Amino acid sequence: MAAGRVPAPTVRGLYTETIDVDVRNAKPTGEALTTVYLAFGSNLGDRAGSIARAIDRLAARGVAPQAHSPLYETEPVTPDPQPPYLNAVVRAETALSAPALLALCLEVEHALGRRRPAGRAPAPREIDIDLLLYGPEVIADPPTLIVPHPRLLGRPFVRIPLADVAAPGLRHPVTGEPLDRAAPDPSVRLA
Repeated sequence: MAAGRVPAPTVRGLYTETIDVDVRNAKPTGEALTTVYLAFGSNLGDRAGSIARAIDRLAARGVAPQAHSPLYETEPVTPDPQPPYLNAVVRAETALSAPALLALCLEVEHALGRRRPAGRAPAPREIDIDLLLYGPEVIADPPTLIVPHPRLLGRPFVRIPLADVAAPGLRHPVTGEPLDRAAPDPSVRLA
């Protein structure tokens, strides 16, 4: 995708606005690398394949995976019935800025078939990629970009795989809560 408009997330995870970000050259630029944590989810089609393809596409564009959690299966947290999700978290390094990384994640989602039906926030999806952490930074640029992810601490399906790949001593940049460990939860099962 050349320079252009890509959907931008709102606080509730809806993508109703657009942001202008040039992601043509979304590759390392020789600048210092930032450790980032990305959550992946899928509940349509080849769920494991969609997650793997998303990770591969990001890696080809300058988001170098350093650790990958196992896949976990979880029931959807939605008001309407949906198929179960596969979830994973990747720790990666990148020279991309947080806005460029978010734009690249949205581009990869779109390329892999993610569609966002109007008026249906928690719709089933081929792939979902969330930027959980961008180094130690706290970024508050709502509704476009909020880091740490605003629902990170309340989601066992994110906390458990995040703990699998977290650097020792990783803490939430706002609350200070340890992220390198997570309590077991019966709703989060190894796939």
